[in-house]
Amino acid sequence: MQHSIPIPQGRVHAEIDLGKLKENFAVVKKLVAPAAVAAVLKADAYGMGASRIGAFLAENGAAAFGVADLTEALDALKFGRPVMILGGLFSEEIPDAVRHGVYCPLISLEMAKAISDEAVRQKRTAQCQLTIDSGMGRIGLRADDCLETVRKIAALPNLNLAGIYSHFSCASNCRDPYSHTQLARFKHLLQELTAIGIAPQLVHIAASDGLRNFHEADIAPFTMVRCGICMYGFNVPEDSLIPLKQVWSLKTRLIAIRELPEGSSLGYNRLYKLPEKTRVGTIAAGYADGLPLALSNRGYVLVGGRLAPILGRISMDYTTISLAQNPDAKIGDEVVLIGTQGDHSISLEEWGKLKGTHAHELLCSVGNRVKRVYLE
Repeated sequence: MQHSIPIPQGRVHAEIDLGKLKENFAVVKKLVAPAAVAAVLKADAYGMGASRIGAFLAENGAAAFGVADLTEALDALKFGRPVMILGGLFSEEIPDAVRHGVYCPLISLEMAKAISDEAVRQKRTAQCQLTIDSGMGRIGLRADDCLETVRKIAALPNLNLAGIYSHFSCASNCRDPYSHTQLARFKHLLQELTAIGIAPQLVHIAASDGLRNFHEADIAPFTMVRCGICMYGFNVPEDSLIPLKQVWSLKTRLIAIRELPEGSSLGYNRLYKLPEKTRVGTIAAGYADGLPLALSNRGYVLVGGRLAPILGRISMDYTTISLAQNPDAKIGDEVVLIGTQGDHSISLEEWGKLKGTHAHELLCSVGNRVKRVYLE
């Protein structure tokens, strides 16, 4: 039986269904086997809460964890799995990264030398991964001309080249030929490295979009995939053959209900005027809670299983809605911002279309004052 901890009396809370997360992670593991799955915990696990999510995924078969920076890496070490920084390091961060066994990214020969020097100073072997730019253009050694650089890196003392990885730039489109170009570049480099005796054990290029759309990226020579937002069921097309469920919902409550006369203006800048006498509700959530300002006068929430239009401009802490179709709504009633109530649902992807963005940004914009509630 599904149960949850008591819902806090906070104004806004996010529910994370751990049962669905477990199912999703099992689906991904089965899909890419025998490749290992590294769970990505960047940005507090996409706002889900890295401490709880990381421990849960470690129990459910995560082979490693991917993070953005050293602070996230040091926190993730408590889960007892290899922790990989997927980006870069500043010079002042290198001593702690080496000391604690974090998998350091090698984005240049200069960084590799700095990490090697620190490892020698500490009399340790630094765990490292070669960061390859196969076409993303953001960071790393260029796949087309880095063979000699990698040879020099491999000769440096006290470095263990445990892995090598790259990143797709267009993998959300399964028909985009550029991803195949990136795969070809990366695989060619791997062949060149093998020929000179350099063969890291961890080889990965696919993140969430890649593992869904490019099966070639989870079979040999690749030995690992990185799983981030797809674990939570987001950015999955309706016609996807991979059965992933959305695990996250966002909820608040009605804090006020009033009957306002025709002509009343609502919110900052008087962006909405009532065309007739209307039952108007105020919900205890605004853009500080992750509700996009772009939903002003055009988005919806769910009250009593019915869609309730947003009226006027969304404020930092409050939002006004029409209760014209909700005559029975009461102060304190649950309001669903993202999720399902009755026969209706509102998805994060719908928010993304209205704002002109994607689920990643929207999840990361949900602030710390939003309570996280975990359904067991």
